[in-house]
Order: sequence, then structure tokens, then C-alpha cells
Amino acid sequence: MFGALGSRLRATLGKISGRGRISAADLDAGLAELRTALLESDVALSVADALIARIRDEATRGEIVDGLGAGERLLGIVHGALTATLGGSGRELDLRERPASILLLGLQGAGKTTTAAKLAARLEREGRRPMLVAADPRRPAAAEQLALLGAAIGVPAHREPIGTPVAEIGRRALEAAKRLGRDLLIIDSSGRTTLDAELLQELVELRDAVRPRERLLVLDAATGQQALAVAEGFRAAVDPTGLILAKLDSDARGGAALSIAGGAGIPVVYLGTGERPDALERFHPDRIAGRILEMGDLATLAEIVASAGAQGSQEQKAPARPSGELTFDDLLEQLRQMASMGPIGNIVKMIPGLGGAAAQIEESVAGGELRRAEAIILSMTARERREPALLTLARRRRVAAGSGRSIEEVNRLVKRLEEMRVLVRRTGGIDPARLVGGGGALPSKHARGRTPPKGGRKAKKRGGRR
Repeated sequence: MFGALGSRLRATLGKISGRGRISAADLDAGLAELRTALLESDVALSVADALIARIRDEATRGEIVDGLGAGERLLGIVHGALTATLGGSGRELDLRERPASILLLGLQGAGKTTTAAKLAARLEREGRRPMLVAADPRRPAAAEQLALLGAAIGVPAHREPIGTPVAEIGRRALEAAKRLGRDLLIIDSSGRTTLDAELLQELVELRDAVRPRERLLVLDAATGQQALAVAEGFRAAVDPTGLILAKLDSDARGGAALSIAGGAGIPVVYLGTGERPDALERFHPDRIAGRILEMGDLATLAEIVASAGAQGSQEQKAPARPSGELTFDDLLEQLRQMASMGPIGNIVKMIPGLGGAAAQIEESVAGGELRRAEAIILSMTARERREPALLTLARRRRVAAGSGRSIEEVNRLVKRLEEMRVLVRRTGGIDPARLVGGGGALPSKHARGRTPPKGGRKAKKRGGRR
């Protein structure tokens, strides 16, 4: 998410922040590079220029030039400017009515239908009783897809015969929601490959019939610099109240969020971060700015962990054993929790200072590291998982044969558990990055302070001489 944009901004800031003092020429050169990075990440020209002007003004007022600690102070200024451009503070949806309604807008292929299902699943978890509405009067496939997605998450979908006027679809959907005791309508409107007068007229009729308080524009994150023009076209007709930026799990450059929030003035409300029904994340400008600049986002990470049930699982598994006596059962639980939280690279990027390790860890996971580790653990007996000391050479050979892995892989996993035990005793916590890549997924600067397990080869020799 925002990978290309973030890497370019961080590289440019890194050239400046390493200096204790920044001259006026350094600042000008750095801001010119930042502007280029923004444009290459598909940020609209007007928005990029406004953002650079904001940073320059703040740097001038803050007396960055020739001041001490200029690099770190400039980083703070850039973070503040990004936050302001992205909307300043996240907004809550206005769903006070019963039933309330949300009208989803967007071009064909933007991801409206899948986003409708994700939004329904999220709001249902928050206590609402949603109903999906297929409001495309021409494409039966769109209504069928919405019904299938709704069935997968247990949310009903309302549809009318093809050719039914959109205003009538809206009115009948409201009646059905009241009849079924549903307190929220999520309306999947028509889509076109481009904005045209017919589409906009349909949206106006649907809006007037349902009168939704929330009109959310769904935009593909890969839309690029065209995003601003698309947003302004929808704004002129139906005045969107917010934006959902979809498909941010792809290789999109991510400039669309800055372009629309900063240019069209439409606040971003949600981010689509994957294909899973729960891959819809609330948008918090300050948190996103922190992630772009690799400052981490522990608040969102905590929400993801809680949503995945990791905290409750940890409480249930609170061991009645000494601290640091980690078992393979604990390790297996950690592996499964990590898998339930979505792409591991996205998770690691939320941990301050570890953004640069995300690609390496993601590569390890894609290579099957987690699956292989799980296979090895499941090939152990219940007692061996609880008491790793029982794993003699003969038992390890049996585990290797049962899991289809080599004895070397089994030995590495056993060693990794011992290293994690030492780490838990020292810090009282588990470093999730140590679960993959043989402990080598992180750069060396992140591995400092990790002491290898006691009793290496020399210790064995000394023990043998005693």
C-alpha cells in the first residue's frame, strides 16, 4: 500500500535528514525531488504543487534552514503536510436514520460490487443489519455477483427485474428493508467505462428517490492522475460525501488518495486492501502519512490483531508455566494468527522501523515458510509440541519423514524456537518477524540485541571435559 510513493519520499528525505544542518539550497533541491516523486506516483500536478508549497511554508516558519536537528524536524513537517492534504482527521459515516442508506458510486471495474460486500461485512461486525441492493437496471451479471457475495457473508441482497427504473429499485429496496427489519441499505449503482450523461442522470434519480446521507465514490487506486477528473465529474452531479479507495493491495502508486482528498476535497473514508471480505480498512490520514514515511502505524495494527481474535486467543492461552517457556503449540498459534491477519508484508509495514523488511518477509511467506513450519509442527506428537526437549535425533528424523521436510529444516525450526525462548525471557514478548525466513528475514540492524541460545559447540566441549 502506497509502496512506490512511500519509497520515493523516504529516499528523498533520507538524503536530507542525514545532515545536522540544511542550507537553503539543500531544502530547494530536496523539495524539487519530493515534487518529482509525487508526480511520478500519479499525484495530480495542482495537488503536488500545493503540498510542496505547504511544506516550504512550514519549513520557513520553523526556521529549518541552518537550524539544528533539521532532518528530523523536516520529517515531522512532511508528515503534517501529508496528513493535512489527506484530510486532516478521519470522518465517521452519518448513519443516524433507520433504515440509513449508503449509495456507492463509481466507474465500471472500479470494484464497487466487491466493496459493497466488504462494507456490509464490516458494518455488520459493528452492530448494523445491512441489506445489499443491486441498482444496475441493465446488467444482470452485476446483480448476480452481488447476490453471491452477500450469501457468502450472510447478508441479504435485494434485486429487481432487469429494466426496472432505478428510482423504483430504490423505493422498493427501502420498503423491503423495513419489512425485513434491516437498518442499513448499501446500494450498488450502475457503472460505465467512462462518465456519460445517461449514467449521471440515473444516479441523480436514484439519489432523489432514496435520499442517502452517504454517497461514497469507489475508485480504483490505479486510476492515477485521472482520479481527480473522475471525482470532479461525480461531484458535479451527485456530490459524493466520501471516497473508498479500492485495490490498494495491487502495485498501484497510491497517488489517487492525495489527488482526490487534496484536489477535489472529498475525504477518504475506507481503503480496500485485499480480496478477503474483511479487507476494508478505516482511513486515518495521520496513520497513513506515518505508513508512507515508514514511521509505522501501531494503532491500526492493534485493531487488526483484535479483529483477528489474536488478543482473545492469547488471553485464553495464558500459560501456567514460567515466562519464556515457549512451546511449539504457542508457535503454531502465532503462525495461524499471522495468517488470519492478511498479507504479512502489510502487517510488518505498520511496525515502526520495519517497513524495509516487509518485502523480504513477504518473499519468505510466498516461498511457503509458514506452511512448511506448520507441517513440521503438526507432525510432532502432542507431548513433543509441549516439551521440545524430547525431540531427540531419532524423533526429529521421524518428524521430518512425516512432514515431507528435511532433517535440516526440522533442526532449524527447533533452533528458532530456542532463540525465541531466549528473546521472550529477555523482553517478555514475541517478535513475529522471527517466525519466518530462518530468523534471517530482518536486516542486521534489527537483529541487534538478540543473544543466541546458550550451550553452543564450545559449551558442549567444555561440558565433555568436566
